[in-house]
Amino acid sequence: MTLDAAASPRRSRTIGIVYLIYFLTAILGETLHSRGFLVVGNAVSLIGYGCYVALTLLFYSLFKPVNASLSLIAACFSLVGCIIGALGMFHLLPTGVSPLLFFACYCLLIGYLIMRSIFLPRVLGAMMLLAGLGWLIFSLPAASHFAAYLEALGILAEGSLMLWLLVIGIDVRRWKQQAKFA
Repeated sequence: MTLDAAASPRRSRTIGIVYLIYFLTAILGETLHSRGFLVVGNAVSLIGYGCYVALTLLFYSLFKPVNASLSLIAACFSLVGCIIGALGMFHLLPTGVSPLLFFACYCLLIGYLIMRSIFLPRVLGAMMLLAGLGWLIFSLPAASHFAAYLEALGILAEGSLMLWLLVIGIDVRRWKQQAKFA
């Protein structure tokens, strides 16, 4: 992939579209599952995990110029979280293994990469850092009375990043500038 292809405005819009599809399938899968449509809900959730895998790979290429090693580590956390989530739907894992721990680390690393980037606003990075911290706290049994607030924080942060990528995109000139020195 050339520099221009990785940083085109279309590419950042594509990331936003994949993010949106993930959000929609995750919500639909949860809704179907909670209403007793287990097979259809699981199928939709699997599509959601597939979208998150695609999103992970797109984010890896986007943040590679910021720090290739951290971008790869973040991608690994996300991919492991997707695998654990998908296997967990079919009860193929021991109880107590939560994909949220991996997604929390992913959000923390993505937040850090955004903070270190020069092509996205730092406020989005700060929000993702808070979301990662929130997901870590959310996974603790003692935090159940904060669950709704922590979930809202994660959705707000990831939703803001998704909307930014859909509506505004990245600063292509600054991405290329950062990629030149990577």
